[in-house]
Amino acid sequence: MKKLILLIFILALTACAPQAADGPATLTVMTHDSFAISEEVVQAFEAEHEVQVVFLASGDAGSALNKAVLTKDAPLADLLFGVDNTFLSRALEAEIFESYDSPVLADIPAEFKLDAENRAVPVDFGDVCINYDKAYFAEKNLAVPTSLEDLLLPEYAGLLVVENPATSSPGLAFLMATIAHFGEDGYLDYWLGLRENNVAVADGWETAYYTNFSASSGRGSQPMVVSYGSSPAAEVIFAETALDDAPTASILGAETCYRQIEFVGILAGTEQRPLAEAFVDFMLSTEFQEDLPMQMFVYPVLPSAELPDEFVAYAEQPDQPASLDPALITEMREQWIQDWTETVLK
Repeated sequence: MKKLILLIFILALTACAPQAADGPATLTVMTHDSFAISEEVVQAFEAEHEVQVVFLASGDAGSALNKAVLTKDAPLADLLFGVDNTFLSRALEAEIFESYDSPVLADIPAEFKLDAENRAVPVDFGDVCINYDKAYFAEKNLAVPTSLEDLLLPEYAGLLVVENPATSSPGLAFLMATIAHFGEDGYLDYWLGLRENNVAVADGWETAYYTNFSASSGRGSQPMVVSYGSSPAAEVIFAETALDDAPTASILGAETCYRQIEFVGILAGTEQRPLAEAFVDFMLSTEFQEDLPMQMFVYPVLPSAELPDEFVAYAEQPDQPASLDPALITEMREQWIQDWTETVLK
């Protein structure tokens, strides 16, 4: 009996004693589906901070933001990565982020800092541009267009495929490039001109690039496609046989490309604030920034980060990319898409 009482007493003390941690803390990062980073880079952060990082893929950038907004009172994650400048104002108005003045921000150019309160911290950028099939234009002895206006010329009839801005991120970015260039009073007339010049429209980038575009499929009808300034580098990197040169290039005239900047933010209500701050700093570190180009085919915002040789040789950046005020985008995005749909598809 005494032994039983002693055993019960020991068990009671054990139950009341502080429990050892089951393992490292968990830091959850909500992302869009296109997010990628090298496993060894993440593991280095995990080892340094004794944490397990979980990436919660949540659809495209718009879907991920919607999920974060709808769950703001009970956040599903500690950080959100992937909000870009086309959705930035919406994220800030929803008050889903907490401010964080990362010390690394001092090294980031002002052109990427679109939130004065540092609720959304820039991580990478890329340009949505028109890519063209070099061989097609050479074989046809046809000059490559250098401006948006050129695309209305009869010699380019039926040679361009774009993506539907209602269903495609690059499609939306290209629509915004035309709005930035022609203004809200003139962009629909431009699109009417493209329609009359037999522009092709695909629902998404994959169909446009791998089915319509002649350079990638070898069978497509369009030698020009709305894609990315980094796409020529990707063509070389992923070629089944080694290439001496990229088969594609980008049209880089004034405001023919639209610059997208992606941000990370600490979600309000996180219980892992110190770790979340550390992860933001980590995303701006040289190690993370130099891993980005080969993982997501974007450019680092950290100027000192070295680019892969393929980016230096084949990826192209415009001198004068198009841009729009994020607040104007938030106000007008749905109306622009509706008006585009009625002009181009109906």
